[in-house]
Amino acid sequence: MRYWWKQSRRAQMAYATTSQLKTYLNITGSGEDALLGDLLTRAQAAIDRYCGRRFEAVSGTRYYTLDDVIGDTLLVDEDLLTVTTLTNGDGTEISSADYVLVPRNVTPKIGIQLLSSASWEQDVDSWISVEGTWGYSAVAPSDIVHATLRLAGYMYRQRDATTYDTVAFPDAGMMTVPQGIPRDVAVLLEPYRKRLVAWA
Repeated sequence: MRYWWKQSRRAQMAYATTSQLKTYLNITGSGEDALLGDLLTRAQAAIDRYCGRRFEAVSGTRYYTLDDVIGDTLLVDEDLLTVTTLTNGDGTEISSADYVLVPRNVTPKIGIQLLSSASWEQDVDSWISVEGTWGYSAVAPSDIVHATLRLAGYMYRQRDATTYDTVAFPDAGMMTVPQGIPRDVAVLLEPYRKRLVAWA
């Protein structure tokens, strides 16, 4: 059972910049920069929701119980890149020599496997805590950057559409855009969608 997590304070890293979007849309001048920045933010959020993951590195601590352990492996509910400090459920720190991140040969990681010299513990006052870097990757892959530009560009072009599915962007003056992810963007995102992994 996941409890909660503490994330370090930091500005969200944009998958694409306003300058990139202006080049993509062949826009000159700065009159629409605020609107384009808002569209990029919303496109990024939509991509995160669609894929079920973030494509940037975020430092923080997540907390787990023995319910999240299968055999000798703690399964984490967020993409994991690195571990800074691993604390067992009895409050003792686990040495990096006593565990490996799994799967071994690919990132992101989905679990922490203890070696034979250690075992997972828990008491009523403590949780297993994992302090580290979380996310699919340190920076967004090129496919995600391109998908962000395409989706933000799609939203921009639809701002004057006559048929609407959803209302959004009140700060930009009640803009309305069609609902859902366009097919060409979905094709780019499909390989990056988070899927359940069976673990035995």
